[in-house]
Amino acid sequence: MKELKRLEPLQAATQFIFKHYPNCQGALLAGSVVRGEATHTSDLDIVIFDDNFTSSFRESLIEFGWAIEVFAHNLTSYQLFLKNDCKRARPSLPRMISEGIILADKGVVQSIKKEAAQLLEKGPEKWPEETIRLKRYFISDALDDLIGSLDTGESLFIANTLAYITHEFVLRINGHWIGDSKWIVRSLNNYNEGFSKEFVEAFEIFYKTGSKDKVIQLVDKVLKPYGGRLFEGFSLGKERLNQ
Repeated sequence: MKELKRLEPLQAATQFIFKHYPNCQGALLAGSVVRGEATHTSDLDIVIFDDNFTSSFRESLIEFGWAIEVFAHNLTSYQLFLKNDCKRARPSLPRMISEGIILADKGVVQSIKKEAAQLLEKGPEKWPEETIRLKRYFISDALDDLIGSLDTGESLFIANTLAYITHEFVLRINGHWIGDSKWIVRSLNNYNEGFSKEFVEAFEIFYKTGSKDKVIQLVDKVLKPYGGRLFEGFSLGKERLNQ
């Protein structure tokens, strides 16, 4: 049987809303297809606002030739998700709403898009000195583990942890949103493409050859302006009794 050609993203998303949520207050098409970054495995991310929903929910299904991810909210529940995303500094929902193409709107979407865009523009909360010091210690500890590791399997996963916490440190220190999975590199590119290239190359060399030199140089370069590696004198949760 000949496979049916799937619809264009916007057409498929519009028909999906018309079929399943014709009375919603608003809907947006977001994700890679909107940013022009779609691949053959990309899905359609659809954000729906409907005051008939008692709570937020997420649903995955296949229709119109597409894998579709539904992010459903009522007209108040989405605000908690915006707040939590900003608190963790990974603004998934604010980004989807801000960049999304409007599929349906009964007078609510523009204000919600404005709200999301303002949060993105503001950026994450600034780290206090105490947090910077704590993160320096964790990065230093992971780097020392990598330098000392003689087990290939262990080294791979130490490097994974080190890459994540180093990217987080660089972006948060500089007031930028962090990422997860593919969004680590995308977030680094949004911050500084030159540094992002250096970051990727350092870990790529390690994963391909096992050489740690470039990773060590990169991490030391990141930590240097903030005092370098931290071990001696670090303390967490220690209390002194009054003499």
